[in-house]
Amino acid sequence: MGIAERASAAALIALAVTFAPARAEEATRPAHAESAHVCLNQKERRSLVDSGAVMRLAAAMRSVRGHMAGALVRARLCHRGDGFVYVLTVLAHDGKVTRVVVDAAKGTLVGER
Repeated sequence: MGIAERASAAALIALAVTFAPARAEEATRPAHAESAHVCLNQKERRSLVDSGAVMRLAAAMRSVRGHMAGALVRARLCHRGDGFVYVLTVLAHDGKVTRVVVDAAKGTLVGER
């Protein structure tokens, strides 16, 4: 093995050692820890809507229509803090993507980015 090959091998080992703890930490962290929301699956969503604990998605969209100029790309019902919110991803006509957060019980706008 030549000097250049040894240097390359040493550099690769150094990189592996440097980034290994970060990957191990990511593997033990829950996937939802990255976001402030823990989103529900279809069965959980349906149960909450049927029980009346949250409004239907269509009603939530109507209540914030003025803040949603564009096409709905994605809608999620998530647990946030002490309640539930709809996180709506909207694609505007100019190509800009916006996230609108709506209180799922009241239909009020919680946030927009």
